[in-house]
Amino acid sequence: MAEPLRIALAGLGTVGVGVIRLLETNRDVVERRAGRAIQVVAVNARDRGKDRGIDLARYSWVDDMQAMAERADVDVVVELVGGADGPALSLARAALDAGKGLVTANKAMVAHHGMELAELAAIKGAPFAFEAAVAGGIPVVKGLREGTAANELTRIYGILNGTCNYILSEMERTGADFGAMLTAAQDKGYAEADPSFDIEGVDAAHKLAILAAIGFGTRIDFEAVRTTGITEVRATDIAQADALGYVVRLVGVATLSKGDDGSAQLLQRVQPCLVPFRHPLGAVTGPTNAVVAEGDFAGRLLFQGAGAGDRPTASAVVADLIDIARGQAGAPFSVPVGQLEACKAGDPGERVGRDYIRFTVADRPGVLAEITAAMRDAGVSIESLIQRGRDHEGGEVQVAMVTHEGPERSVTQALTLLEGSPSLTAPPLVMPILRD
Repeated sequence: MAEPLRIALAGLGTVGVGVIRLLETNRDVVERRAGRAIQVVAVNARDRGKDRGIDLARYSWVDDMQAMAERADVDVVVELVGGADGPALSLARAALDAGKGLVTANKAMVAHHGMELAELAAIKGAPFAFEAAVAGGIPVVKGLREGTAANELTRIYGILNGTCNYILSEMERTGADFGAMLTAAQDKGYAEADPSFDIEGVDAAHKLAILAAIGFGTRIDFEAVRTTGITEVRATDIAQADALGYVVRLVGVATLSKGDDGSAQLLQRVQPCLVPFRHPLGAVTGPTNAVVAEGDFAGRLLFQGAGAGDRPTASAVVADLIDIARGQAGAPFSVPVGQLEACKAGDPGERVGRDYIRFTVADRPGVLAEITAAMRDAGVSIESLIQRGRDHEGGEVQVAMVTHEGPERSVTQALTLLEGSPSLTAPPLVMPILRD
């Protein structure tokens, strides 16, 4: 049996504790599959005296986590502190610069600094792995990097945030509005006290940028991800979608295409979408994640499971450690970092599809005619139009429509024509309809 793989663990929150418990509980399984023992030798956290329900006496406590990168008895640093910058990034840089492996669950750091860290890892010949950064316990990073390696992927998309999926599916189940379901999600521990990263789509955008780089062999471009959250989705939108045969889900979509000049263009978007009942994502409810990859030979592949939580995320962390112990970590983003392609940001106006558009308007004559005239002038063909009655005398009215298939730039042009209209009492909500 080879020498143990010795790790230093920074961060003893639920995931860090979960990693230690997993390594202890499944010690024999891990050792057989790794070909050698995986041994925690040093740990760090902000509060040394906190009761975490595990015995930490057997591990060396490191007060300054940056010192983990300098220890001669450490082969791999596991970073579970979080944050795109600050101490987590400093530790990641120091570990790789020292030639030590780096395993992280830090999606924000990978989305913002993944290229820099991959380049440093390549220079130093050190493994860099982050399965746990995307979709918790679902092996989607490995699935895209290895399982679809022989395919040219055309589209990667999915439900990438469990908090949003819980809120939307509970709105669907109960008929309640967004605010009530956000509170329920916080009460159940699915949403943070400050849920903005989740409900505004930033968390999903981090994950989408990482998946796009892996699936398409492109450089990460998080800044190019167009992001819209779920805060404007109303119970009436959920009900209307249901009547039309759809559910509403926050979906991240990445599509690689060729521009007129032959250059690669990568369109990355996170936004609420209408998903057909019969689509694989239509059945994904609660705090679950699901990723779909479409390959030219493999066809449509679905990865689904627990997107967060201490046990699933710890499972992904240890899976990376097993790969490193075997010497099978591979290129972090499918191909050597120097071969990753830099792409232009795709033009969303080029998308051709159908949309659901909801208008909140003043209850007065002529409003509907004004909206339909703007659609006509922009070349948008309306498939169906639904007007809901007002809530009270003189109150607002909601008008929803579904468009025929057409270029998105036409919808954008129609909404531009309506900007500043006194008839609209709130900005329109546009939700693309996902293809079957």
